[in-house]
Amino acid sequence: MKNLNKGILIAGLAAFGLSSCDKGYKDLNTNPDAVSKPTPQYVFTLAEYNGAGAGGHYGSSSSDLLLGTMQYTTSYNDVAGFGSKYIQSQVQQTGSAFGAAYPDEINQLNIVIKAVKTDPSKVNWLAIARIWRAYCFMRLTDLYGDVPYTEAGLGYDSAVYKPAYDPQSTIYPSLLSELDAAAQSLDATKSSYGSADLIYGGSPAQWKKFAYSLMLRMGMRLTKVDIASAQTWVTKAIGGGVIMQDADIAMMHYISTGQDINKNPEILNLWNSDYIAQNGQTNTEGGKYADSWISYLQSTNDPRLPIISIVWIGGKPDTTSYKQKGMPQNIPNKLPANFITYSEPNPATVLGLGSPKLLFTAAESYFLLTEAALRGWYSGATAVSLYEQGVRAAMRHWSIIAGSAGTIQQPAIDAYVANNALVSGTLDQQLRQIYTQFWVSIFPNADEVYNNYRRTGYPALVPNNYPTNATGGQIFRRFEYPISEQNLNTTNYNAAVARQGADDLMTRIWWDKQ
Repeated sequence: MKNLNKGILIAGLAAFGLSSCDKGYKDLNTNPDAVSKPTPQYVFTLAEYNGAGAGGHYGSSSSDLLLGTMQYTTSYNDVAGFGSKYIQSQVQQTGSAFGAAYPDEINQLNIVIKAVKTDPSKVNWLAIARIWRAYCFMRLTDLYGDVPYTEAGLGYDSAVYKPAYDPQSTIYPSLLSELDAAAQSLDATKSSYGSADLIYGGSPAQWKKFAYSLMLRMGMRLTKVDIASAQTWVTKAIGGGVIMQDADIAMMHYISTGQDINKNPEILNLWNSDYIAQNGQTNTEGGKYADSWISYLQSTNDPRLPIISIVWIGGKPDTTSYKQKGMPQNIPNKLPANFITYSEPNPATVLGLGSPKLLFTAAESYFLLTEAALRGWYSGATAVSLYEQGVRAAMRHWSIIAGSAGTIQQPAIDAYVANNALVSGTLDQQLRQIYTQFWVSIFPNADEVYNNYRRTGYPALVPNNYPTNATGGQIFRRFEYPISEQNLNTTNYNAAVARQGADDLMTRIWWDKQ
């Protein structure tokens, strides 16, 4: 009994002690630096940063990979050269863009939209977030086809951890409608993100042009699968007003100093992977410009060649056009003896760590409008004039990216334009010229070149039938989903594959109709 009473006493004291200890426990375990309510502008800045390609998102997993696929660059290294060689053992490189986007920019944009959507004073905040969200989803669905969309990013606040995949055929109309509604809701008299917006500084007028420019881009995507809808959306985009001036170019700004997070992620990846030594020989991942790229620029006497390319001669970078030489894409996994003789990106222009990333340019608008004019969808100017304006705008890109080091002299531009005017011919022949010039003009935006290559077949690149490739010697048509989707979202993954086709590099997405 004594022991029993003693046990009761101890239990009672323990309970009293626990009760006493609980006082102040909640305060002690509350992080004073945490916030219970998100600050939308801060989250939006991060969503812009991630969506534009920072932190290894599209920087090293999509755009840099596609530089090889679109035959701007190549590597003798089979791992680093997957984009240009399509090696079977490296196929899962294509899954990383999918895995990066959902927990970051897609989730972040959902947080922003939820925080501002019921506040009438933040109509611009909501509209701009919707436009940027459409941009991010467009890039995902263009790479993979069917992707989680309606249920995407709902794990954070709705416990939807296994989202269904939406068909691209429903994603595209939804995104186009989102762009239209968001653009129309922008109000120049209301507040915006200001300096928290790293693209336009919160300008509603410029975001409206960006929205309609994206609509123009997406509308043209539909020309193979739904020509009537393509015309409808392209016409609406033109009526809304697209980017046609350099001042309205959508670009993500970076700085070259401080931590790496401040720097252009695609350029930082290229720099660290290959060009940091600056000697033309000890390129860690074996990267150089591809032969098809350099040879084409030489064949047209393109004044951009000495701006973007160097070859190391006698320990110094030489920009002389005739001395440039691209590396073949079929070099096996071994350092070639003449590696130093091949050209690589000019560190003074292409490799500027603080250079902006151009997301949508006046040149792209002009080339898309050229096609619209040829199809009879635009009568604001002739196709010949629009094409010329596209070429001239593209020449100016390099002074925007690199300042005086990227400036091309006017006589050189005039001579190139005179020798490369849009010629008469069938629609297909003219599309060949437009989108070959697009390939030259939009570099280093390989994503958009890849999308238009799949839509039009141009530029007419010769595929690299490298041993052990995964595509039967063809340029692949899509990216593969990450393996994690097979394991963690099995049911919805299987439904997407059953609907779209095999999770294979050669399966065509909805708008890439054969």
